[in-house]
Amino acid sequence: MGVFGVFAAAMMSGLNSRIGALSLIDVKTGFGLGADEGSWIGSLYSAFELAAMPFATWFAVTFSFRRFHVSVVVAFSVLGLLTPLAPRLEVLLALRCLQGFMGGLLIPVLMAAALRFFPLPLRLYGLALYAMTATFSPNVATWLSATYTDTLSNWHLAFWQIIPLAIFSVWAVAWGIPQDPIRLERLKSLDWIGLASGVCGLVCIGLGLTQGERYDWFNDTLIVGLFCIGSMLLFVFLLAEWFHPLPFIKLQLLHRRNLGLGFTIFIGLVVVLLSGSLAPAQYLAEVHGFRTPYIAGIGLSVGLPQIVCGPAVSFLLYKRWIDARHVFAVGLACLGASCLVNAHLTSQWIVHEFLIGQTLQALGQPMAVISLLFLATSVVQPMEGPVVSGIINMFRAFGTLLGDALLERVFALREKMHANIILDSAASNGMLNPAQHATTAETLGDLAERISRQAFVLTIADAYLILGTLAALLIPLVLNLQYVKPPVLNTPSR
Repeated sequence: MGVFGVFAAAMMSGLNSRIGALSLIDVKTGFGLGADEGSWIGSLYSAFELAAMPFATWFAVTFSFRRFHVSVVVAFSVLGLLTPLAPRLEVLLALRCLQGFMGGLLIPVLMAAALRFFPLPLRLYGLALYAMTATFSPNVATWLSATYTDTLSNWHLAFWQIIPLAIFSVWAVAWGIPQDPIRLERLKSLDWIGLASGVCGLVCIGLGLTQGERYDWFNDTLIVGLFCIGSMLLFVFLLAEWFHPLPFIKLQLLHRRNLGLGFTIFIGLVVVLLSGSLAPAQYLAEVHGFRTPYIAGIGLSVGLPQIVCGPAVSFLLYKRWIDARHVFAVGLACLGASCLVNAHLTSQWIVHEFLIGQTLQALGQPMAVISLLFLATSVVQPMEGPVVSGIINMFRAFGTLLGDALLERVFALREKMHANIILDSAASNGMLNPAQHATTAETLGDLAERISRQAFVLTIADAYLILGTLAALLIPLVLNLQYVKPPVLNTPSR
């Protein structure tokens, strides 16, 4: 029950981040903000969420798991309650920074809790709970966002929806998790240089990734400065962590193949997972002008099956004849096939045309994520769980921001290229000759809209091909991971 409480808090954090991004238009309208000011609401939250992840489990061990978790959930909830009531933009951004940092402290402790409190016959199911924070909450968030902003017409609920989960989490953790002794003596060995450089460096990198496309990347001094300062601070952070006797993350563990290579694969996998809901949602919004209520089915078709598929994959990995690397490879093949199917989309596609691709996503996501977690955590000793959890969650958050940034760049470049090609074709066919049209302005306006729509359709198809190719390229790396035997259970085999 205590781990379920931790799971509820991690889901609460993931939903808050995703719903906040989906409801950004309504939030900006509610506060009377423009596009430029509003873009910083999500950027600051994501950057500070990334910055908190490497340090969560260290402080959980220091202040005791139960006290730390309950305190962070309460702080996270209070900040969520206050956010819609912010009197001005500066206060709103400050609240989002603080809440993003608190949200980043919640997700890593879920993996640490699963490794510590679940016995061996249930450990893979605990990892399935963690996997659902990457496969369930991002996909269900679209439906929840539509419910709050369109069905209930109250954008405040995008921030206040965390309260029920927070109440359950506090009760379940306080009742179910044993009270560890507080180990304040660890504070004497706190790596202050690593803490300061790590937080500041990750915030700079996160802001650079989320604001890069809007500021034209390295053509803008702000983005160049953010990446330069962030890179230098991260170097200091990693150097301090390598030599510190009580580090936040133990980098020496990455020499183990399933950790070093596995976490590299994980970054690529997180990028591929964006093909599940982000790409089709952007297509439907841009090409057909759909708001979130009409896009919600796309996310639910992937998210809801995870309730069954996650435990089913965990059950499969316990079988003695199963090789987790092969399950992982099949999962990536499903994700790649989904991208290949959806790459044939046309401007006539609506929600139900994505059914085959989304079904493959629903099957492939848990097979890939849970298998990776099993292969990585199986080479970790129980006392190493907290330091590994910080690493994997930092890579996960970084992969999400990197994937978003790469897709934004692909959209910008490919859409411009396709629009120019279509425009040249239209000109060569005489479609832009005013003498052939009685109403030139109306015809040209309609033609421009059609060109823009078709260019975006071709851009989405390109994005699917890129993500599908990445999924295929990851398969040889997965097969190169170290084989791990399924856990031996105490129940007799049949």
